Amino acid sequence: MNYSSLFSETIQNVPRSFIREILKTAITPEVISFAGGLPNPDLFPVEAFRKATEVAIGRHGAAMFQYSNSEGLLPLREWICEQYRINDGFDIHPHQVLITNGSQQGLDLLAKVLINKGDEVMIEEPGYLGAIQSLAVAGARWVPVPLADDGIDLHILSEKLQAHRPKIFYTVPAFQNPSGICYSHEAVRAVAGQLEGRSMVIVEDTPYRELSFKGELPPSFYKYLPGQTVLLGSFSKTTVPGLRLGWMVAPEAMMDRLVVAKQAADLHTDIFSQRVLMQYLTDNDHGAHIRRIREVYARQCEKMVTMMQRHLPDGVQFKAPQGGMFIWAQLPCGGSSMALFHRAISQNVAFVPGVPFYTDGRSDSHTFRLNFTCSNDREIEQGIERLGRCLADGQASC
Repeated sequence: MNYSSLFSETIQNVPRSFIREILKTAITPEVISFAGGLPNPDLFPVEAFRKATEVAIGRHGAAMFQYSNSEGLLPLREWICEQYRINDGFDIHPHQVLITNGSQQGLDLLAKVLINKGDEVMIEEPGYLGAIQSLAVAGARWVPVPLADDGIDLHILSEKLQAHRPKIFYTVPAFQNPSGICYSHEAVRAVAGQLEGRSMVIVEDTPYRELSFKGELPPSFYKYLPGQTVLLGSFSKTTVPGLRLGWMVAPEAMMDRLVVAKQAADLHTDIFSQRVLMQYLTDNDHGAHIRRIREVYARQCEKMVTMMQRHLPDGVQFKAPQGGMFIWAQLPCGGSSMALFHRAISQNVAFVPGVPFYTDGRSDSHTFRLNFTCSNDREIEQGIERLGRCLADGQASC
């Protein structure tokens, strides 16, 4: 049977996840992979989760295995609200919080609730490819705004707002994926000033916000425009990604529709995982765990930056991030990151070329992304040395 004739136009126009395809290539043991945005598995609190699971089952019994409400476990939503109160001074209530299957589902639900085919979505350039893929399913038309050193380019933002009417501004303001930049307080305030009062929603995706190497939380748009801002959060980077637990904070006027979309999608997020996570958060010092993650990631980042300075040719540009999981680099001499990728794979080292982080359908770019959190010192040393050799070979033919 020819199934291609049955596929919807929408899904036929949505590309496969570039990173997922790379990970298939990089899964063999001999490949050193800087491709996926994977947390360090050595930091997973395995024993603490084993104990939390036993305690939760003993405490809740059959309720661990029953259907539940769509909004999510109330104590978990209360815990999230308390963290915003302590860390940011935000007055958020549990009825504004929806527990999701990772923050990625939050994007999917927002697209279903807000986006009609052809509606405009403003996004950072380069931007998070998971958002590009998710919102493309809804038929969004892109309004990209390039990034500067401390946020999006304010002059181009102003020009784009005059020429377009986007419904959503999607942003990762804290250690952005893929660029690693962090919006300054001044940049957040200036962007908020341009967006205030417009008929558009700021979708602030913050999976890396707590991964600041200095321990200071970056600024949030919610401080300035709480009525226009939806917050997406995730436990994947601060506990374990396998639970697929995240959340969204939305204005009350939107939450009823988001809950309906959630019910239509999957009824509710896995209640077993929610109860286990809540037990873990109750019985353990989550703040101390995050501080350990920050310390380890800061050392891994420093190691990769040192190796890049040592082994990559002059002209390859990059900046050391102050948090998060990624280093963004640019090739000299009009270099091709796709060509570099193929040379690197032949030498058993993987990274993500810049192509999937842009919305214009380009077939190549001079940019690429490296992940430093899921490789040990030896792998970072050998992998960056191999990458340097590949770059030197490419320059010889440039």
